[in-house]
Amino acid sequence: MSKIIHHPVDNVTMRLIKSEDLNHHGTLFAGRTAEWFVESGFIASTSLLDPKNVVCLKVHGMHFTSPANPGEVLKFDSKIVYTGRSSLVAYITICKATCPKILVEGFATFIHVDEETRPVPHNIVTEPLTEADRLLYEQAANLKKS
Repeated sequence: MSKIIHHPVDNVTMRLIKSEDLNHHGTLFAGRTAEWFVESGFIASTSLLDPKNVVCLKVHGMHFTSPANPGEVLKFDSKIVYTGRSSLVAYITICKATCPKILVEGFATFIHVDEETRPVPHNIVTEPLTEADRLLYEQAANLKKS
């Protein structure tokens, strides 16, 4: 099977923060953020692979810099920045729709699997085009070592 060359591409999703998404401080609950974070990475992964063959392996961390409040709309920007034999690593950022300042960022690894959920090769090779994507590629590659 021939290799598929992939250049990182942004995938954008949006979410409205509602009352059921809040913690006891009245700001966005980290657990809900994690759910949406993984979903955003999954969407980026399934822009390259069939959704039925993708599972999340690991969230490598979500670094929060600011809270988010009810009624705000969040923009999730995700892209696949690194691919292994069966893995895909997504870099995900979250910001308010009205402000480009990043509120949350991190990486998540997804695995291409068969019907029995065993890892299988996806034949995708990531080639960064920009310096920023090259740096993300290196960061993602180093995640396998930790």
